[in-house]
Parts: sequence; structure tokens; C-alpha cells
Amino acid sequence: MNPRLAYDLERAGPGLVAGADEAGRGSLAGPLVAAAVLFDYACWSDDDFGDLADLDDSKRLSRRRREAVCGRVLRRARQVTVVSCAPQSIDGRGLQACNVGALERALALLSPTPRLAFVDGFPLKGSAVAHEALVGGDGRSAAVAAASVVAKVTRDRLMVRLHERFPQWGFVRHVGYASEEHRRAIVEHGVCELHRLSFDSVAYRQLDLRL
Repeated sequence: MNPRLAYDLERAGPGLVAGADEAGRGSLAGPLVAAAVLFDYACWSDDDFGDLADLDDSKRLSRRRREAVCGRVLRRARQVTVVSCAPQSIDGRGLQACNVGALERALALLSPTPRLAFVDGFPLKGSAVAHEALVGGDGRSAAVAAASVVAKVTRDRLMVRLHERFPQWGFVRHVGYASEEHRRAIVEHGVCELHRLSFDSVAYRQLDLRL
């Protein structure tokens, strides 16, 4: 059995277990996307556990494998919720406030409420859902890994679609992160409405664009 699935079962037992994680926290452009995934392990067969044997932290999976794993997660999840924060909201409220708020909202939208939720990184003080913060949770808990995959795949798909509106910045390739190509595009074309101006970027400093 995948050790992340074994971790969930050992810590929370069979039944309703959720995980929450985000994608896009460190990007220069595009939304932050948080996801929560609710698994009902009590209803799973050996085939269900076996089909997610390769579930892992989204950062360790290629884009093609993430897409495949995401489809299997969606078929086996009791419920999946996704919450996004626009760049303007991140600039106005701050990244950490948006991140925490999105994770709290994603967990709050789950119904029924899980007996326990695992959250990657840090506790959510405003959440009414019983949860544990796990440092490196997407590499430890299957539910968190599933949420990381859903959040990453959702955000990547959105950025690929947004590339059609803003082709000058090459979002289809770097999905908003601070690659060398992206920094060059900012210097050449300036910024668009997808860019987070509150971030401290070398490219932004060159254009004196920081808030």
C-alpha cells in the first residue's frame, strides 16, 4: 500500500478523512488555488487503494502523471472543493491571509464534515473543521497529496487557458512562476492584470512596479 494511504489510516482510521493544500503560492502571476479532498476509506476496496499506489506530492509528478492521478483522485473522492484567490485579492489582503482563507474555505465547503483533516504546513486558526497541520504534508498524507494534485492541475489548466488572452508572457510554459523566460517577458512587455505587484521580483524592481 502507498505509505501515504497507510499514514491516513494509521492516524485517522477508516472513514471520512480530508486533506487540504494549495498551488501557486510562490508564483508571480495568476491565482492562488486551494483544494480540499474528502476520502471515505471505509467504502474503499483493495482495487481503490491499489489504483492510487502512485499518489504523491504534486511537485514530484510530471504534468502528464499529475493529470492521470488527478482523474483517479476525482473518481474515488467523496467530495472535492476548490477555492481560488485572484491576484488583486493577494495584493490587497496579503498572500498569507489569502492562503489561509482559501484553505479554511475549502475545508468548510466539505459535506459531510470529515472526522479529521490534514492541512499542509500550518494550522488554520479560524477553521471549525478538526484538523492537524503537517509540515511536508503532501509527502506524508494521501489526502493532502490528493489535494495538492487537484490544486496544481486546476491551476495549471487555468493558466494554460489564460495564455490565450495573454500570449506575450508565455504562461502556457511556466504557468506564472518566476522562470527566466517569464522575467524577460515582464521586462519586455511590462505586466498584465494577472501579475501580483506586491511580490518582490527582480523584474518588477527593474520597472519600478512594486506596490
